[in-house]
Amino acid sequence: MKLDRITSNPNRMNGQPSIRNLRLTVRRVIELLATYPNREELRQEFPELEDEDIQQALIFASSYLSDRIIELPNRYETVAPSGITTLCGSITT
Repeated sequence: MKLDRITSNPNRMNGQPSIRNLRLTVRRVIELLATYPNREELRQEFPELEDEDIQQALIFASSYLSDRIIELPNRYETVAPSGITTLCGSITT
């Protein structure tokens, strides 16, 4: 698939991959998809964002993750609402 809606301009958004030369980066689109589970609400907040833009942003982002092995630690940290950091062990199922 041709990613003709993904642009990169060194003079705009520090050269980050963006949607159709808008001030809307691919990274921001992915964040918005996680933030707005309801696409209609997303469309209301960002009417310039089209379905094809979203599809190409997902394809672009996924191309950087394909076939990579990412080492995850056996332990992970969580931050409690009070700001206290706790360490948790491995999760087993």
